[in-house]
Amino acid sequence: MAIIGKDIRLAKEFLQKGQLVGIPTETVYGLAGNALDEKVVLSIFETKNRPSFDPLIVHTDSVEKLSDLVSEIPDAAYKLSQTFWPGPLTLLLPKKTSIPDLVTSGLDTVAVRIPNHPLTLELLRALDFPLAAPSANPFGYISPTNAQHVDQQLGEKIPYILDGGECGIGIESTIIGFIDGVPTIYRLGGLAIEDIESVVGEVALMAHSSSNPQAPGMLKSHYAPKKPFFLTNRNNFPVYEDDFGYLLFDKFIEGIDKKNQKILSPTGNLKEAAHNLFAYLRALDALSLSQIWAEPVQDIDLGKAINDRLKRAAAVD
Repeated sequence: MAIIGKDIRLAKEFLQKGQLVGIPTETVYGLAGNALDEKVVLSIFETKNRPSFDPLIVHTDSVEKLSDLVSEIPDAAYKLSQTFWPGPLTLLLPKKTSIPDLVTSGLDTVAVRIPNHPLTLELLRALDFPLAAPSANPFGYISPTNAQHVDQQLGEKIPYILDGGECGIGIESTIIGFIDGVPTIYRLGGLAIEDIESVVGEVALMAHSSSNPQAPGMLKSHYAPKKPFFLTNRNNFPVYEDDFGYLLFDKFIEGIDKKNQKILSPTGNLKEAAHNLFAYLRALDALSLSQIWAEPVQDIDLGKAINDRLKRAAAVD
């Protein structure tokens, strides 16, 4: 299994040798490698068993370094970067030729962000290259929110995991691109639409794509447990069986064994629910259950991103 620790120097050494490292961010843990080295990028796809048509996010530590990665930063993108970086925002911008086509799946735009985690920011400052870092999990499975999750899934394939504790937000970043100058959300995530619109005005929303996505994380089926997973309102749940599991928003279902239920937020707090989402899905998936049923949360603020993940785990529109 991988070494787990907080040694920036050791993580840097592995990355400089062209190896992959698990890294913490405020959203989820990433599987990181040199974004400018095509062989390393290919190994990211191979390690995750990720299809090459699904592009990667490139991580850096300053807006100034974007000039090495992108050819243009629209005014709206700059405003967003100044407001929300470091943080759970990814910008989709015209790429420079320094970015391998494999990173962008042949697209002329690259997804870039500055993560808000002290260990990873320190690591990025110590490197002379940016990091391509999709979530550190086998493709399509639940994203990892602590170092142990990464080790359980990919520990035999990578040498080192930088342990930054539990991810503060717990769901992936919001991805914003620009279509004819209009800020467009390609993926709902840890930054609420309302917060974005407070900076750049009304934004458009791009639906997910079942093939050839234009940005990372747009595939219809994603973030799924291994067990059959269903999403519906709780009054539509089937007749209870002892081996059914339930992922619920803020209250238990009476008459059902509580060990088979996970409550995302007893107080109905959407930030807490987002933080717990992937960890609780993973916990239910580890139980001896035949299937898992989930209910949507309030469809406001971060609830929109939570519901997006639940829909894709269940592969429903």
